[in-house]
Amino acid sequence: MVKRAAGALLSAIRIDHDSPRLLATQIASSIREIILSGGLRAGERLPATRTLARDLGVSRTTMVEVFERLIAEGLLEARTGAGTYVSDSVRLGEDISGPPEPKTELESAPEPSVPRPAVTFGADFTVRLPHTIRAFTTALPAVDMFPVAQWTRQSNKHWRTHRDLMLGYGNVTGFPPLRHAIAAHLKANQGINCEPGQIFVTNGAQHGFHIISSMLLKPGDKVWFENPGAIGAQNAIRAAGGDLVPLPIDGDGLDVAEGLRQAPGFRLAFVTPLHQQPLGVTMSLERRFVLLNAAESADAWIIEDDYDGEFYYGTHPIPTLKSIDHADRVFYVGTFSKTLFPALRLGYILAPPPFVPVLEHLFETYLPTAPLNSQAVVAGFMDEGHFATHLRRMRRIYTERYQVLMDCASKHLPGLLTLKPTDTGLHTTGRLATGLDENAVTRAADADGITVTPFGRYAMTPLDKTGLVLGFSGVPPEDIEHGVKRLAGILETELSNQHTRPGMEP
Repeated sequence: MVKRAAGALLSAIRIDHDSPRLLATQIASSIREIILSGGLRAGERLPATRTLARDLGVSRTTMVEVFERLIAEGLLEARTGAGTYVSDSVRLGEDISGPPEPKTELESAPEPSVPRPAVTFGADFTVRLPHTIRAFTTALPAVDMFPVAQWTRQSNKHWRTHRDLMLGYGNVTGFPPLRHAIAAHLKANQGINCEPGQIFVTNGAQHGFHIISSMLLKPGDKVWFENPGAIGAQNAIRAAGGDLVPLPIDGDGLDVAEGLRQAPGFRLAFVTPLHQQPLGVTMSLERRFVLLNAAESADAWIIEDDYDGEFYYGTHPIPTLKSIDHADRVFYVGTFSKTLFPALRLGYILAPPPFVPVLEHLFETYLPTAPLNSQAVVAGFMDEGHFATHLRRMRRIYTERYQVLMDCASKHLPGLLTLKPTDTGLHTTGRLATGLDENAVTRAADADGITVTPFGRYAMTPLDKTGLVLGFSGVPPEDIEHGVKRLAGILETELSNQHTRPGMEP
């Protein structure tokens, strides 16, 4: 138990100076109730009588009397030279107040009435993907390779020199140096022409999706959405009232022609053009222009989710959709969860110029602000060049891990799982051999300590293809090799079980 220098805080004690009851009696009753209800645990230290007397505005003599009463009752014990503690015999009232009352009242209480949309939309939400660090969890950066020492130095520097900023509210739209750093990064690395004032810092990408959707959509508005597609974005847009229109993915990306057939009057489209989540398709240049033209014709908008486009394994990055958006139809959403680490909960929106005043008003009036200290550290990390160095290093590491995965798969998975080559992102996909069920394989892998994700987990309507998504970025090479061997054994067992089941030919 963590030692408290001055003992537990006892702010719940209330004194009625107009009561005929003695102050010592009132205080003793309050402390007794706190102990018996579990507010103070056995072995926990109480403040000194002098400290409690000052906190409660009574004489020290009164507090000495209170402690003597409770010691006599067996609730407290004095330890010479160490202070006064809750007696070890007290275990939430085991020895004093008898067994706890049954919780029949709580257990039988009716379910609360929760207003829409929590119930209506919540029932349609997809449970988020697992994030345990193991082979082959998706969407995880290499946290084992993160430059903790550099990060700590940057953090310490800001606490030493900018304490007034770190402990205040700050700019609600984002820490200005971070907005400048993000804008400079997008110009230099993504070919996006933008200004710092267009950048709005959010509590992660999903927060950004929900902000944009809530601003643009009326309940029931049609939203083109990739099928299969990003789970967090599905939930964020549903929560904002959007009616998702699942559209298939072909070799060029989102099927815009099918979108025009199903919902020509769409209001919003959500896409992951650089590395489609989860199939890994890169949207072709021709399809990008078709999508942009469709949005302009329908007076609709597009959310571009660039969740892992920083990590490419060729000589040149793939251009973003936003970089060719001359009609200002695209909201570009980025995140530091993949480039740095997920616990930051830090993302950003690059908004088209007409929406800057609207978003400024929303952020200034009620939207939550991302933690300022985290923003300041990231800004310094970027300004001093550590971010660029980190990205280059991670690209090398992910290239190595990707190659280990592909090499091991070629040795151990032929005839079981065919992996698709990729030149960007943190995961790849595999098509299962005929006769293997993606959900059965997923369950068997999980039982063996491996995470693989079936295509169907991302789907809103049935798919004409099945397979698995395998992440490699957050998995050390030796774990990738062991994971592939174990996955091969699982697939062989599942395939054998399929052949021996009733109705199947041996």
